Amino acid sequence: MNFTVETEQETDGRWIAEVAEIPGVMKYGTTREQAIAQAEALALRVIADRIEHGEQSVEPIQIKFSAA
Repeated sequence: MNFTVETEQETDGRWIAEVAEIPGVMKYGTTREQAIAQAEALALRVIADRIEHGEQSVEPIQIKFSAA
């Protein structure tokens, strides 16, 4: 699985990071790196939850994040 983390700096200085392939996975941070790390962690939680509930393949997976 390949995911793209899109970032943008808000007018108040905060950064927002969004994982484009998983709707609703977005997090704010005081730095770009912090926002990316938090969005990646949330994406992993969402994927784990989907696996636990049978919504995601349980075959071995590889996950890669790329910042856009």
